[in-house]
Amino acid sequence: MCTSTLEHPHAHAPTTTDGAPLSYADPAQQPRELERTIEAGDHFIGLVRAGQHLRITDLHGNQAADTLFFSADDTAERYSAMDTVREQGKVYLTTGTVLYSTRGRALLTITGDTCGRHDTLGGACSSESNTVRYDLEKRHMHSCRDNWMLAIARYPKYDLTKRDIGHNINFFMNVPVTADGGLSFEDGLSAPGKYVEMVAERDVYVLLSNCPQLNNPCNGYDPTPVAIRISDSPLS
Repeated sequence: MCTSTLEHPHAHAPTTTDGAPLSYADPAQQPRELERTIEAGDHFIGLVRAGQHLRITDLHGNQAADTLFFSADDTAERYSAMDTVREQGKVYLTTGTVLYSTRGRALLTITGDTCGRHDTLGGACSSESNTVRYDLEKRHMHSCRDNWMLAIARYPKYDLTKRDIGHNINFFMNVPVTADGGLSFEDGLSAPGKYVEMVAERDVYVLLSNCPQLNNPCNGYDPTPVAIRISDSPLS
């Protein structure tokens, strides 16, 4: 979940301090080894090739990273929270969890997790959810859905549209299921340097919004950067 008074971080596609693109406009041009820092309220889109390892690191602690995954061969096939929860028989994601697609195929497997658990039920913030959950005046605050929409507009070669925005994973976010079956957005369980690592079972696109939420404690009311690394070798 996420939202903040942060403005859209960049009017144009962002770059790193050395001038390299934060995300590559053409996924085929993305180097096999990639490491990026995603600032608070910013986004990343990229390719993780089959057999590669993806690590997301919570640099300062208590920072949610709202993430979508898609099959690179056909983006109509995307991450499914329902299939993932059903197959593992648990609502939280951690080491050993297989992330399944809407077609019941494995997209990635979590191979390392120093945080302990991650949410896939709470969804992502948007102007609509901020209005319903918090206040009418919150509707214009920057949100994860804004980030995703901005990314798919900036990077058309990934072949994504707003109809592809579906189930997401909130890495490092603490959303307990209450005794009566509800959800509660609580202080995070993460800490500086905690990470989650996955191996891709097929070529996948990753679309990450570094959550700018200020209306609940998922980011400690102070959004901070996360790091993302893609490598041919295990990172754990």
